Order: sequence, then structure tokens, then C-alpha cells
Amino acid sequence: MSTAILTGQPVPGSSIEGDLRSLGFDVRVAADAADAETLLAQVPSDQRVAVVDARFVGHLHALRLGLTDPRFPLAAIPGAVTAQAAGRQALTRAMARDNSAGGGTAVAVDSLADRMVTALDADGAGVHRPELGSLVAEVPADPQARNEARQAVANVDEEAVRLKSAVKSRDGFFTTFCISPYSRYLARWCARRGLTPNQVTTASLLTALIAAGCAATGTRVGFVAAGILLICSFVLDCTDGQLARYSLQYSTLGAWLDATFDRAKEYAYYAGLALGAARGGGDDVWALALGAMILQTCRHVVDFSFNEANHDATANTSPTAALSDKLDSVGWTVWVRRMIVLPIGERWAMIAVLTAVTTPRITFYVLLAGCAFAATYTTAGRVLRSLTRRAQRTDRAAQALADLADNGPLASLVARATRVRLGAPLLVATAGTAVLAVSLFSGVTWAPVAGAVVYTVTAGQALYRPLKGALDWLVPPLFRFAEYGTVLVLAAKADVNGALPAAFGLVAAVAYHHYDTVYRIRGNAGAPPAWLVRAIGGHDGRTLLVTVLAAVLTASQFKVALTALAVAVALLVLVESIRFWVSAGAPAVHDEGEPA
Repeated sequence: MSTAILTGQPVPGSSIEGDLRSLGFDVRVAADAADAETLLAQVPSDQRVAVVDARFVGHLHALRLGLTDPRFPLAAIPGAVTAQAAGRQALTRAMARDNSAGGGTAVAVDSLADRMVTALDADGAGVHRPELGSLVAEVPADPQARNEARQAVANVDEEAVRLKSAVKSRDGFFTTFCISPYSRYLARWCARRGLTPNQVTTASLLTALIAAGCAATGTRVGFVAAGILLICSFVLDCTDGQLARYSLQYSTLGAWLDATFDRAKEYAYYAGLALGAARGGGDDVWALALGAMILQTCRHVVDFSFNEANHDATANTSPTAALSDKLDSVGWTVWVRRMIVLPIGERWAMIAVLTAVTTPRITFYVLLAGCAFAATYTTAGRVLRSLTRRAQRTDRAAQALADLADNGPLASLVARATRVRLGAPLLVATAGTAVLAVSLFSGVTWAPVAGAVVYTVTAGQALYRPLKGALDWLVPPLFRFAEYGTVLVLAAKADVNGALPAAFGLVAAVAYHHYDTVYRIRGNAGAPPAWLVRAIGGHDGRTLLVTVLAAVLTASQFKVALTALAVAVALLVLVESIRFWVSAGAPAVHDEGEPA
């Protein structure tokens, strides 16, 4: 139960107490500021508390935005301030200081809540102020101002504002114009029936899995049904985020579920298409399915690494970024630039249509071409930004990149044992990846093993110093491409039925681990435990192991080994991930992710 402390002069006929109770607050009334301090001290420290001026006039949703958003320790709107457990100490200090300075005598004249916000700002406490738009939130000073405020409240359609704010401010063309105009009403329907965003996310996953099953039938009817169900799954995928924004039901678990389920849905659908191609016409497209998964995962790692490297950097400006902002000021360029990066909405719509009217092979060819172009465009832009800005990156950013790199015990041991330092992190990582790539296509049985050994050494060397260089954010995606690509090439060279599906399963399990790492970092929960990274070998250990298995085993045995490795990695990362996210007390977040 949350507690709201009403302060200031009561107003006859005011609905503020009822509004606060409807939002889940236990309302207590303070006679003056000293009484408010006493009541504040009586609220358990692990509960949310709000201080609200009794004269407040405004929309209920303005109060909801200001007082119930779980993402922020401290938040405020005019006439109201709230603190979760993490912000309680700062609010208590501000109120005590106000009372000791004689602020209690001013409660009838100005707003205690607003004075608290001023004091918190002076302390640098970081008070969140939500964008209210046309919503009203005021503390009128006299009856005339109160009447004017009430009229302003009546003139604004609160529900229309709430529905509009449920939609992302930045979204893809397909989602903005083809999905959101009606999915927001589906989100409201879900909210009114007590459904949670996580339940809608799960429904989206189940719908996508059924779509994958339809695609796996290999029939034209199955392909058409798969395309329709994939779009339905995407509608639900949009709805879960809109429901979270509509009802402010944010959580770290929800952000993780939304992101990981998106990948699970898309990659399961790839597998369904590959199965359908084999069953419907004997066409083996598993290499294309695995290639599409690798390319899409590496695109996301580029996004994650770039954002982690730069989100808290100082002097974080560049001429390239300024040019991008200028282009965004021209209406039509905004939509073109959002579409050419092939965000999830455009990508899934394209996959759904191609599935229904063409073949899985054509679907994968178009998907690979589109994603390759989008990856080139976005990566080139980010490289230009990084080269032209003079940002000072923090230790926290460097640690996040090191965690995303996923070095295992072998690379760490080699780095500690090697006295000679080879060079800049990105240069060393690129050299090791190049050696590995050449060895994979050399045609010599043991060459990939030698290449993997060199790759392991360079992986350790790349993380010997903090990743603070202008382009060091490219190190984690480079490692992802090297590891996943090694599995793809060796499985394809095995040329035995079932090797590529086994490789698909292994890359999917490892990719899940890497996405899990990202969302732990975004939730300020740290990287996965060291024992898990050691147990699954790190990217270097897994790459070396796969090359050794390919060299010493027959093709059939290699297929079995890949399958066993995929199962082992999947079990370890899933059990630990589920244990963590179910029990984690990480702060609530809502990840907007790539434009949906």
C-alpha cells in the first residue's frame, strides 16, 4: 500500500482524496508541515509515499503520471511529489530542513510539495517531471484561479490524451500508420479487464509460435496462415508496450520479456520457415535461416554496444549527429530513414507478406538483403559519429562493453599470462577475427583450431585495457559475428543432414545469453554471474571447442556434439536467467528498444 499525505488548506468539494484512493494510496491529512514530517516518518521505509497539496486541481491521469510511475525514485508534478524506497531518504531530509528553517508557517500560503521539489533539486536528487502535455496540474491560489483550472480540466479529453500517450513517440512507419491506430484501443480493453503487459507479451509469443508451426507444414495454406498469425503476433507485441504506458505497469522483468520474446518469436519463425521449405519441396534453407538470425543478432549487438558506450559520455556531440538532427526536421526524411533501417514492424510485415505469396528461400533472400543494407547504413552512421565526436567515455561504459564482449576464462588466462601487449583493442580484435575467418576457409583440417587459438589470444588482449576508444564499441559485435559465423561455416562444411539445424539451436542458445546480458546491464543489475560465463566458456572458449570438435569428429558425430552443446548451453543460461529475473529486485524500466 502506498501512502499520500495531504497538506495545505482543505477545499470543500475537492475530489483529491478520492482520486488518490483510486490510484491505490492510503490518504492521511496533515495539519501543518510539522505534522506532515511526523506522518512521513510513520510510513514504512520500503513503501512509496507522496506529499500532495490539498488544493490540487488537475486530471487524474496527471496524478497517475506524477505519482505512480515505478521507474523513478523521485517524481513530481505541480502540487505533488512522490518518493519510492530509493528516494525516501532524500525526501525526508528535504522536509526536515524545510521545517527547521521555519517553512511550516508557510503551508497555508504556498505548497509544501513544491517546496520539497525545490529542495530536492537543490540537493541534486534527480526529480523526474513527466510530460503532461495538455493535462492540467495546478495549485490555484484563489477561488477565481480554481474555477479557471476546473474549466481547463473540463476542456481536455483526458482519455484521448491517455490513449495518445500510450503510443511510442518515435516509431516505425508501418506501426505508426497501420497498427497503432487500433492497437491502442486493444491496450485499453486489456487494461479495463485487468490484463498485464506480461500476459499480453506471452500471448504474442504463443501466437508467433503457432505461426511458426503453420509455416513448418510446408503448404501454401500453412504459409498464408503463418503470415496472418505473424501480423497478429506483432499487433499484440505493440499492445503490450502500449498497455504498459497506458496503465504505467513498467518492470525490469517486463522489458526483458518483451525483448527476449521478440527474438524468440522471430527466430522460431525462421526455423518454421526452414522446416516448411524442407517438408514442402525438399529445399534446404537452414543456412539462410541461420544467416538471418546471425545478421539480426549482430545488428542488435551493434545497437546495444553503441548506446552503452555513449549514453553517459561527456561532450557527446558531433557534426554527423547535428546533420542527423537537421534531416529529422524535414518531415519526409524522418519516415524514409526509419523505414530503411528495417525496424521490427517493417521487417515482420515484409516477412509475413513474402511467406504468404512466395517461398521460404525468396523470403530469406529478401530478408538478408534488407537487413544487410540496414546494418551497413546504421553502422556506417555510428562509425562516423564516433570518429567526429570528442566524447569522454566513463568507466561504467567501458565495463558494460567488457561485459557485452563475453570473454571466457581462456581469454582471461591468456591475457594475464602474456606480457607483450599487441595494440589497440579494436585493432587486435579485428586481426584475431580475420585470422579465424581465413582459417575456416583454408581447407586444412586443423587450421580452424589454430585460428581459434589465435582468436582466443587476441580476445584476451582486446580487453586488457578499458574499452574507451572511439570505436571500441565495435569489439562486442565483432566477437558475436566471429563466434556465430564459425558455427555456421563449420556446420555447413560438415555437409550432413541435421548439422545446420543443430548449429541453429546452438547459436540461438548463445544469442539468448547475450540478450540476457544486455537487459541485465540495462536494468542496472550487472552482468551474469562469473560462474555462468565460466561454465559456458565465453565466446572464445565456445569458438575453440567447436573448431576442435569439427577437427576430431566425423560429420555425423559433429552434428550430435553440436546438438548436445546447444542443449547444455540452453539449460544453463535459461535456468540461471529465469532464476534471476523472477527474483531480481532491479529498478523498474520500460525499454523502448528498436522502433516497433
